[in-house]
Amino acid sequence: MAGKLYLCATPIGNLEDITLRVLKILEEVDLIAAEDTRHSRILLEHFDIHTPLTSYHEHNKYEKAEVLLEKLRQGMQIALVTDAGTPAISDPGEVLVRKCKEEDIPVTSLPGASACITALTMSGRSARRFAFEAFLPADKKERKQVLDELAQEHRTMILYEAPHHLKSTLEELFQVLGDRPMTICRELTKKYEEGIYTSLKKALRLYEETEPRGEYVLVIEGKSYQEEREERAASYESISLTEHLNQYLSQGMDKKEAMKQMAKDRNCSKRDIYQGLLNETEGE
Repeated sequence: MAGKLYLCATPIGNLEDITLRVLKILEEVDLIAAEDTRHSRILLEHFDIHTPLTSYHEHNKYEKAEVLLEKLRQGMQIALVTDAGTPAISDPGEVLVRKCKEEDIPVTSLPGASACITALTMSGRSARRFAFEAFLPADKKERKQVLDELAQEHRTMILYEAPHHLKSTLEELFQVLGDRPMTICRELTKKYEEGIYTSLKKALRLYEETEPRGEYVLVIEGKSYQEEREERAASYESISLTEHLNQYLSQGMDKKEAMKQMAKDRNCSKRDIYQGLLNETEGE
């Protein structure tokens, strides 16, 4: 019988956030795979847990996954922990989970702390729909592509950032997204936790005067549908209504359908489109 992989969420700051179930599993499993064994050993010693540790991190996630898979095939029970929060979220654990799924090795997740959800729920921003981006890519081409996609994102966006990159990232976001409302969450669950309800422009001014410290989660409002309608309308200001109409007629639309789409494009009523076309015809 194959063993089982347990994804164990660990605290993101306050040690009291660990669950009783996670403590029980960490004590009962045969092995704990940890992102940083030194960091995890401090946690285990605090709770008097003496289960053997092995490293599993970004730089060995493929080769070490094969080692752990073999142990699971032999029936070992393994817990996976990250430095803080829930394994597999912006974390190499996703590789091991996928390989387990491919081999039908049982995997279960023990819920607990997660920085992205903690930040979202305290941000005061819409939490019904959200897009989790984690850290922006380091590669310039890929980073630009992601930022361009975020500029059109309607959902609340959640990003992680380190203190030494915060200013430059805020500047990039401001250049691409404009002055969006946002909440800056810092040092979550720790003594100096902050949730700053602000905007990208105000945040840039803040960190001109204050040196960033601690780990940051940025919760940014998505693009409003009204903003999108206004941008689309502005893009059609350079062409006449008649030219706009002819574009749709050339695509096979009938006049009624074309005028309906034009009203949507220009963020106005069909009556405005009809009257505007009449005025252009009379002015010829």
